[in-house]
Amino acid sequence: MNYRGSARELLELSEISIGDTIQIIKPDISYKGMLLDRVKDADDQHLVLKMDSGYNIGVNISDAQVELLIKGEKPKIELPQLDIKENPENPNISIISTGGTVASIIDYKTGAVHPAFSADDLLRANPELMDQANIQGKAIFNILSENMKPGYWVKSAHSIVDEINDGADGVVVAHGTDTMHYTSAALSFMLETPVPIVVTGAQRSSDRPSTDAFLNLLNSVAAAKSDLAEVTVCMHATHDDSICYLHRGTKVRKMHTTRRDTFRSINTTPMAQLEDGEIQINPEKSYRKRGEVELNIKDDIEPKVAFIKSFPGIQGEIIDYHLDKGYKGILLEGTGLGHCPDYLIPALERAKELEVPVVMASQCFYGKVNMNVYSTGRRLINTGLISGEDMLPETAYVKLVWALGQSDDLNEVKKIMTTNICGEMEEKSSLDYFLI
Repeated sequence: MNYRGSARELLELSEISIGDTIQIIKPDISYKGMLLDRVKDADDQHLVLKMDSGYNIGVNISDAQVELLIKGEKPKIELPQLDIKENPENPNISIISTGGTVASIIDYKTGAVHPAFSADDLLRANPELMDQANIQGKAIFNILSENMKPGYWVKSAHSIVDEINDGADGVVVAHGTDTMHYTSAALSFMLETPVPIVVTGAQRSSDRPSTDAFLNLLNSVAAAKSDLAEVTVCMHATHDDSICYLHRGTKVRKMHTTRRDTFRSINTTPMAQLEDGEIQINPEKSYRKRGEVELNIKDDIEPKVAFIKSFPGIQGEIIDYHLDKGYKGILLEGTGLGHCPDYLIPALERAKELEVPVVMASQCFYGKVNMNVYSTGRRLINTGLISGEDMLPETAYVKLVWALGQSDDLNEVKKIMTTNICGEMEEKSSLDYFLI
């Protein structure tokens, strides 16, 4: 168990283990439930119980007594093999898991969330998917999305290619939400795909009544069956369980820490809306249709790219540090129209001399970079800064990682960065896109 300190001493004194049913008695109240484990870095003053209601609670033990009621068995997950009969009339959809909660199942006895990596696991947790498609499940990672690395984007892209070559009519990528928009952008640049590739996740784990995992997964499978053959992100469109939006993989961002409708299309509108497994593609959007291109992967990247945010008081030594460390490119997230202090100009001129491309994106998210408006901006242009137009800073960073993998020639990198490859830049900026 991961309990430590006072909590562990109390449990060991009463010979209590994870999975036992216990009663915690306090001066004015008592709690009965199954003892659950805690994360390793949790404090030593609380025990966690799963109540008969199904909810988990933490109870402070500073003034409590603990009584063992029923000795529990060590939880096992030994589920029988499902008799899955494929329907030849249904499309074949592959679900690739990199981690996160959307492709997980719950052991309701202990409250533990377990990765659902096989088709059997996914269909047990979401049997409705069998009516939608023939499902294949595969795990390539089991990591928290904050631990994603550029090299993992490459491996994900190759796994998707393998699934398509093996006959998948569409691919769903289950991913943690924190860096999902980085991965969707990377896959967008790396892959030319004849079938839909849909990245999805969940803000709330499957053991919570308010989970968004099922609706996101159901609608992602529907999107993977559709005619929209691009890399997209499928997540809740509203705070309730009604519809999902399908966002272009290079124009989407996580905008709230906990809301289920956290993902929004930025400087554009969603590609489609999905409800109950049915898709309505936005008639105003142009998109690559199923079968229009041959499968192709361009997976060369240069991971040594810095992502630097301009702020009041930033010093040029930050840029010099990355140049001295051999970084091959810099994404500079400037203020407003694409500004940074003019005292950074000597460091930016040094980057130009070293032929290290510096791309300017805006911290504002909405609107376009325009360094021609103010004098500082025009001086920045003279240092060779490349405008990120209306690209999200994260998308511009990923694109620079990818562009430097395609060429080490500075002029060619500039050409790639200013060319709309997969919908990452909009021709026009509209105030209609700004959501309050």
